[in-house]
Amino acid sequence: MNFYFDAAKVLDHLDAKKGSIKGLIASIEEKDRKRSTALIIETLKYRSFLSDVINASKMMKDERKLTSFNLALLLVHDLLLGKGIQAGDGPIKQAILRHKTRLNGEFQKLKIKRGALSNSQLAQSGDERAASIPRYVRVNTSLWSTEDAIQYYLSRGFTLSNPMDSSKGFTQDAHIPDLLAFAPSTSFADDHAYLGGKVILQDKASCFPAVVLAPPPTENSIVIDATAAPGNKTSHLSALMKNKGKLYAFERDRKRYGTLQKMLATAKCQNVIPTNADFLTVNPEDDKYRSTTHILLDPSCSGSGIVNRLDHLIETDEEEDVTNDRLAKLAAFQLKMIQHAMKFPKVQKIVYSTCSIHATENEHVVRSALDSKEANAGPFSLAPRDQVIPTWSRRGLPEEMNCEADADSVIRCSPDGDCTNGFFVSCFIRGNKLHESNLKRKLIGEDQQPEKEKKVKSKKRKPNQTNTTS
Repeated sequence: MNFYFDAAKVLDHLDAKKGSIKGLIASIEEKDRKRSTALIIETLKYRSFLSDVINASKMMKDERKLTSFNLALLLVHDLLLGKGIQAGDGPIKQAILRHKTRLNGEFQKLKIKRGALSNSQLAQSGDERAASIPRYVRVNTSLWSTEDAIQYYLSRGFTLSNPMDSSKGFTQDAHIPDLLAFAPSTSFADDHAYLGGKVILQDKASCFPAVVLAPPPTENSIVIDATAAPGNKTSHLSALMKNKGKLYAFERDRKRYGTLQKMLATAKCQNVIPTNADFLTVNPEDDKYRSTTHILLDPSCSGSGIVNRLDHLIETDEEEDVTNDRLAKLAAFQLKMIQHAMKFPKVQKIVYSTCSIHATENEHVVRSALDSKEANAGPFSLAPRDQVIPTWSRRGLPEEMNCEADADSVIRCSPDGDCTNGFFVSCFIRGNKLHESNLKRKLIGEDQQPEKEKKVKSKKRKPNQTNTTS
């Protein structure tokens, strides 16, 4: 029954918005992860229908021992759609089985009512945009070359062709040299290269931060990945550094830290020093870290840009996400991370990224960071476009940054047209000359404020003016 309890905890955390499906599943013990993943995903697919079945049966009201609806959901899934409840005859299992006949009856009634001819028609359909995003595979160049990887997949029956036109097609990405794109339905669960850490499943957009940070592959390099788990970006940084220098990977959550360690071991990251600590508690003047020159920041965010076969299973209220104070709280934390990174005395480059589509977490955070005392003390400004994947056409939103040049310096990715998940990447660099252009940005920004902001400021200057609405 412990297996079901652990899966129920994942559902509880999802309901409380305390992580993404992928992140929470990654925290499950490896020996149970495959089995738990299958149960969680399949239950989420049928969650809406099974919830109606449970409510109609009145089982939760009749059985006092059933205090967790998510636990009941998982057990009922296996009872009605699986191979039966895979647990000993304890009191909770018996409570479910006492209602087996009623649950089956309600199941069939609702199935007929919905006009479903098969059980599969009761499952929640996926986000259609996921079908337009290739299955990206990053070659771990610490273990082999991209050329070797291409030959490996050609020998396994794949062909160098458009992966959106052929189930066996794959191609080398135009922006990330060590990234390969396969058909969306391609499975790597049994692929020897994947199991051996020679390739890493990673969305294209999430490969941008490490490439933009571009830490030097030298023995005296000191780099920080501030929020490292599960380890995809960390292993990418390690590969770009050619396993030289020191890469400090911070993760404050104990379980996610364990996942990070396993990932780094599989990918053979020899220059990484994983640390189970909160980056915000690190003293920038500590002798161990004060010589850090490059910092990667990919802090917690709303995850609103993620479009894949897992996250669409969670019902979200987009309007609620936009209007409640959650984004404001996230943005405050994200800004704090950037400001802390700017305090490291030798840092030359800071990359800040999110998997969010909201300007509140993206352009607004960057704008606030540029206006902060830490940026002025650095001084820090945004790196020009030619240092931030210049060939990528989708850039920031000028109206959200009050400066067209700054918007051109940052990257946006959209699941609606870029064949990636939604993403945002910015890069801060230290330098006096750039600081002067940053001051100019502020002056230009005052003149380029959106009309609404100008009107608000105008009203503040004239407190006696009568407000009118149209």
